[in-house]
Amino acid sequence: MEWTEETIQRLRAFWAEGVSTAEIGRRLGVSKNAVVGKAHRLELLARPSPIRWDSEAPRARRRGPAPPRACGPTLPPLPSLPARQVAAPPVVAAPPPPRPAPVAPPQPAAAPRPVVAPPPVRQVAPRLVTVPPSRAYGGRIVTCCWPLGEPGTPGFRFCDDSALQGKPYCEAHAALAYVKVRDRREDAA
Repeated sequence: MEWTEETIQRLRAFWAEGVSTAEIGRRLGVSKNAVVGKAHRLELLARPSPIRWDSEAPRARRRGPAPPRACGPTLPPLPSLPARQVAAPPVVAAPPPPRPAPVAPPQPAAAPRPVVAPPPVRQVAPRLVTVPPSRAYGGRIVTCCWPLGEPGTPGFRFCDDSALQGKPYCEAHAALAYVKVRDRREDAA
């Protein structure tokens, strides 16, 4: 649309009357945004906000207080994955730290609680990963990256078998990940 002197004069008149920008656009046959842009370029007086406030209180007080912010991390920590090595060091399962006992009101003549020994520490034998010499690149061993288990759980790990050349997965997982696209002409026959 071309803004002629006549349409600019009509825009100025509608603007002075307080007609909404959407209605001005309908009357002139242009979009609301075209009306707003032209009014801005013509430096017409700014329109008051169509939002009506009941009180004259500052906006920050009308919203109310901000909710308290959480301190520190809000998600549980991710389990750290061990570095991929040819011979992994033995894993020693440490007992979880004892939970603090809840504070109870003092009871008269209570019998002392028996002391419970922590569970014995379990040692796991090191897991040896055999990697052909051609699978090591620049001192880095290339292993399968297929996830096993649910992420975020203690049993989550990666396959760690030797990966195929140029692929992130071992032979078995590459067969699952890479499916051949069938020719559509085979389906038509």
